[in-house]
Amino acid sequence: MPKVSIIVPCLNEERTIGQLLAAIYVQDIPCADMEVLIADGRSTDGTRKEISNFQHSHPDLDVKLIDNPGRLIPTALNLAIAAAKGAYILRLDAHCVPEPEYARHSLEALESGKGWCVGGVWKIRPGGRGYIAASIALAASHPMGVGDAFYRFTTKAREVDTVPFGAFSKNLVARIGGFDETLQANEDYQFNTRVRQAGGKVWLDPAIRSTYFARPTLTELARQYARYGYWKAQMLRRHPNSLRLRQVAPPLFVVSLVFLPLGVLVWPWLRWVLLGEVVSYALLLFTAAFFKALEAKKIVLLIGIPIAMATMHLSWGVAFLWSLSTHHARKV
Repeated sequence: MPKVSIIVPCLNEERTIGQLLAAIYVQDIPCADMEVLIADGRSTDGTRKEISNFQHSHPDLDVKLIDNPGRLIPTALNLAIAAAKGAYILRLDAHCVPEPEYARHSLEALESGKGWCVGGVWKIRPGGRGYIAASIALAASHPMGVGDAFYRFTTKAREVDTVPFGAFSKNLVARIGGFDETLQANEDYQFNTRVRQAGGKVWLDPAIRSTYFARPTLTELARQYARYGYWKAQMLRRHPNSLRLRQVAPPLFVVSLVFLPLGVLVWPWLRWVLLGEVVSYALLLFTAAFFKALEAKKIVLLIGIPIAMATMHLSWGVAFLWSLSTHHARKV
């Protein structure tokens, strides 16, 4: 009987699923203590072939493939949890590569009672080639880009509001329920909100480390953050008290960019407010980019990082507002 069930939602991840499975195989706990459950949304690329090849070449690690016809991440997670045999659940992503100590440190944190759900930090790497992919990875690991999402940059263990992926006991799911299948994103944040509402802690431990591959293009980045923003607004309908400052800033900024120019038509002095806001925002982005570009010794990143950060902020903010407005329209 495995001690930990590693669950992975997956859809068309031919490029990275092999790296993930290889990283799981070299975890510093015995293969007999692990099982891997991949809930695949019927991938149309070579993902399933990669999984099958790994199963045949590594028979000592139990890897199961589960069909997820709905193709939604929370559905995939719930299907995998239902099939899991381990006492502990450890969620991973097909875009990540965990360090060899990842599973052991996760289990140690759980068994020592540090949290009901525990997770670690990301070392974010470019998901493609070129300066735009490199800029996106740096923007996604800077507080100016992601606010107080500590798992993207902290070096200090602490109690947090959420962690990426997360490890928890299977009994916890029986207690608070599984992942909300009406959400197409933010399902992990919503799960951790219920953990905290039930009296538990969500614990972030920098000893639990993984490499995460960021989106390779601005188009994919915008699509990702628009999805996050849209479904964050839907999640807040269920848990309004979970709202954080980092989630308020982007939609407020978008609102100001719409209404300040309109206000200038009536109150011309507002042009100075608009100018001050835009200049201040640009200075903040370029200041953050300057130190990252200096650290990487690539001056071209001084252009790419601000563009990536602005893409994240604006796509998130617009989608958040759109989600609120469309829901309100349906209610009316």
